[in-house]
Amino acid sequence: MNLKKIVSLVSVALISVLIIYGFVLMYQIFSGNTKFAEKELYVYVPTGSNYEDVKKIIAPYVEDMGRFEMVAGKTSYPENVKAGRFLFKKGMNSYDLVKTMRINDPVSLAFNNQERLENFAGRVGSQIEPDSLELLNTFKDSVFLKENGFTEDNVLVMFIPNTYDIYWNISAEKFRDKMIKEYHKFWNKERTAKAAAQGLTPIQATILASIVHKESVKKDERPRIAGVYLNRMRLEMPLQADPTVIFAMKKKSNDFNQVIKRVFYNDLIMKHPYNTYMNIGLPPGPIAMPDITALEAVLNPEKNNYIYFCASVDRFGYHEFAATLPEHNINAKKYSDWINSQGVQR
Repeated sequence: MNLKKIVSLVSVALISVLIIYGFVLMYQIFSGNTKFAEKELYVYVPTGSNYEDVKKIIAPYVEDMGRFEMVAGKTSYPENVKAGRFLFKKGMNSYDLVKTMRINDPVSLAFNNQERLENFAGRVGSQIEPDSLELLNTFKDSVFLKENGFTEDNVLVMFIPNTYDIYWNISAEKFRDKMIKEYHKFWNKERTAKAAAQGLTPIQATILASIVHKESVKKDERPRIAGVYLNRMRLEMPLQADPTVIFAMKKKSNDFNQVIKRVFYNDLIMKHPYNTYMNIGLPPGPIAMPDITALEAVLNPEKNNYIYFCASVDRFGYHEFAATLPEHNINAKKYSDWINSQGVQR
């Protein structure tokens, strides 16, 4: 066999090897490499994780870790691990898996109607990396409170109900800082001026909005209720808001899971900072997280001469309003008779 034939055979063999290697490499890179039944799922890589940690985290979802490691090594992933939340889709190949591990997918974080700061911290802590205690301590940081004019009682007003795109691995401090930016964005010059026109600061407006929010689920009625409370404040009357008494009862007993449907006279004379029957003006903080409609109701209240209102027995969910005490007493007796007939004790 001459040298030319030998060179040709070696070349063919080498090309064949390269082709086979190429096919193997393509297979390792581009063939499906998942082993979960769901169409898609999220994997979470905690802050401070290294490559070995990542492999343990994704092992339940990757069919052939060797193939993943080969692609990861060739794309410098082991030296560039990112913390966060990452979306795995069924049938992804190794290249796609490595690629998605570089794309931190934000959480669509929604919250509203949280009764206390503790409830809020728990809800948020179940959706992002910092836990509820870490969040709570950050919200109550004395330096932060002082710098922003909040207290532990009223700092819940900072959180504007909405849906926010938040990275899962955001720190508690950065989450808080994002929320204070959203607070200042909401309380722009126009809204701050509207609050001032009602004799309120943004904090006071939010506290009042929390009472309006609790008084009625009917959004179209909230501006009227806001108007009533503002009338009482101008007259320096107690707000006499049953929801504040209920909040005071829960806070005093430290039981926020109880359901209180009815308030009695002994409840109304309870000494407590949140009892607006015994104290003039607003309570120390919000009794819930008011939604945007309740906030807008306080900023754009109905102008009326009503001083009193009570639940309606003819239009459930709504209220009956009165400008005088005799009118109110008639409405109140009608409601009292009805609730007694229903056997509601508490």
